[in-house]
Amino acid sequence: MTDETTGDTPSYEDARAELVEVVRQLEAGGTTLEESLALWERGEKLATVCQDWIDGARERLEAVLDPDED
Repeated sequence: MTDETTGDTPSYEDARAELVEVVRQLEAGGTTLEESLALWERGEKLATVCQDWIDGARERLEAVLDPDED
């Protein structure tokens, strides 16, 4: 997953922090339907970025802990 503005993948921490903010805005309400949909879509993308980081970290750990499992 890439950041749409820079073409770079944000760090896990950056993606998670932005996701927390998106959720906060959605929970606070007061946005139009269009704004809410845009926030939700951004949140889904950020959640995917976070999951990709977690999956990659898990694979790296498994490779180190059990190198014969390839």
